[in-house]
Amino acid sequence: MIVNPKSEIRNADMCGICGIWEYGAANAQIDIGLLECMRDTMPHRGPDDSGATILDAGRLGLGFRRLAIVDLSPAGNQPMRGCAEQNVWIVFNGEIYNHAKLRKGLEERGHKYASRTDTETILHLYEELGLDFVNEIDGDFAIAIWDAARDQLLLVRDRVGVKPLYFHQEGGRLIFASEIKAILAHPSLTPQMNEDALYHYLSFLTTPAPHTLFQSIRKLPAGHMLVIDRKGESRLIQYWDALPPATSTVTEESSDAAQRAEILRLLRDSVEKRMMSDVPFGVFLSGGVDSSANVALMAEQMSRPVDTFTVGFRDHEELNELEAAREIARRFGTNHHEVLIGEKEMQSFLPELIFHQDEPLADPVCVPLYYVSKLAHESGTIVIQVGEGSDEIFSGYDKYVKYLSLYENFWQYAERMPRLARRAVSTAARSLVEKTMKNSEATELVRRLGANEALFWGAAIVFDETLKASLLSSNLRRSLNGLSSYSVVLEHLDRVALERPDSDFLAQMTYLELKLRLPELLLMRVDKMTMATSVEARVPFLDHHLVEFALSLPRSLKVEGKSGKHILKRALEEILPPDVLYKRKRGFGAPVEGWFRGPAASALEAQVMSSSLRKRDLFDYNFIARLFAEHRRGARNWGFQLWALLNLSLWYERWIK
Repeated sequence: MIVNPKSEIRNADMCGICGIWEYGAANAQIDIGLLECMRDTMPHRGPDDSGATILDAGRLGLGFRRLAIVDLSPAGNQPMRGCAEQNVWIVFNGEIYNHAKLRKGLEERGHKYASRTDTETILHLYEELGLDFVNEIDGDFAIAIWDAARDQLLLVRDRVGVKPLYFHQEGGRLIFASEIKAILAHPSLTPQMNEDALYHYLSFLTTPAPHTLFQSIRKLPAGHMLVIDRKGESRLIQYWDALPPATSTVTEESSDAAQRAEILRLLRDSVEKRMMSDVPFGVFLSGGVDSSANVALMAEQMSRPVDTFTVGFRDHEELNELEAAREIARRFGTNHHEVLIGEKEMQSFLPELIFHQDEPLADPVCVPLYYVSKLAHESGTIVIQVGEGSDEIFSGYDKYVKYLSLYENFWQYAERMPRLARRAVSTAARSLVEKTMKNSEATELVRRLGANEALFWGAAIVFDETLKASLLSSNLRRSLNGLSSYSVVLEHLDRVALERPDSDFLAQMTYLELKLRLPELLLMRVDKMTMATSVEARVPFLDHHLVEFALSLPRSLKVEGKSGKHILKRALEEILPPDVLYKRKRGFGAPVEGWFRGPAASALEAQVMSSSLRKRDLFDYNFIARLFAEHRRGARNWGFQLWALLNLSLWYERWIK
């Protein structure tokens, strides 16, 4: 095994954390058995060890499950206490990559360590800096800190949102956990559906933070901390944001070679950090640019072959990138593993999928992601590097380029028209679009134009406002009282407009993706599916130093003509061949279209149409039946919409009914 030599004194664990604080009780005694029950709803997050501690005169309980990655000794166990005189305790999920550097400075300033763990570094840093400690740490984390002297509990989620953290606060009680199921194990909660969040889920395939699909359970947004005091007063503090820099040293006149060199330096450093491990590590390999870059940069730092893992589809070979992955594996001499799955595996996994997701993450990629994670675990590989984030920060999706072109060639001029004129153009265009195009997206864009709304809402809008008007029952429409998912989008667009008024349209799209789709769908699916198999995923392209640099790059360095990601591809020419860098992007997908037309289609349809969710009178099931029928006969591809409804129906059966 090769271990990053810079990480000799580091500890990193992928874990599950939870806690209960009865801050409103004069006298309370947390039941240690209840705390352990909550903790043990998520053994997959930490099969190697567990812990629980009662503090604050019986009013506070902290629970912990450990997946040991570095420093496998008991020194890394939690909950962990800091200096006795300060009485600060922590439970922590994640890894701090600059731990060794921070530790050196802390020891020079007089801090005494009782272990060799990054967990203890967080404690000492907090004891010295208070809430500002978070600005010093470099890593992926969900942290809970109890400060007895200040009578406060602190919850923190990492900058980009790699690790999740959920909480419930009501009636003088705070409950938090890495997974919703742990919170639901507390007897004070009865699972109920949040109908406003349901409306947004239909748009975004997930619920936007701080909402979840459960009434009264929230998730901490990326880059935020929550501070709760003895009175129950809460402060939600944003300590980092994905805004483009106010003043950038990178201009269109800057040296292209200098930008390429800096990107490669930052990415190489990020990959090296994420090789920190005392257990075997590897890469999920699709054969595309991002995963191939991970392999190339890992291979140059290792004396043994990189372990690579690829998933393919037995029933839908047209989606497979097996040969592309094999070519990269041959080129870099990796120890390559493959797994093939089909509709049978998809169907058999559905109950576990709903359990591990907690709330629906209606991306069908969750299925192959689970099976390739399972393959890694079965091979003995516990830490995996993945390629998420590259397309978001370097504008790699075709959809970004399409919307950018539409904005620059038409929308920016149309939105300057008087409102009445826009409405008239929209009305005329709608009629034309509906007659000539069977394209719900085009119809929705025409509606947005007439409604004076922004063009881009995200790269994965499934049920847009036009489709939802047909999907929702009249009863639900009345109860939602005019709710629109545009309110979620507008909140972020207003912030970037206020803070960075000179940012261009591509920067605004990137910001929106880093606030919505990336943390709450893409990173959440990676966390939930890898941890379902007790595997930790690390995300080199989302090191915050690389993200901040990418956000500073002008549009011209990312998008050229009809394709994006150009500056990244040019940066990677030093380590990857042109046939890998410049082939047409396919993306990591799943055959959701075929699943609803193949042998499993009838069973999947029945799970939606006969769900007890139907009794809630939320949807027009005649409209849903029409979607199934049109999809089945090939008239339209409603695969993603049907998958979203299937996830929702199965979630309702598992968690609400």
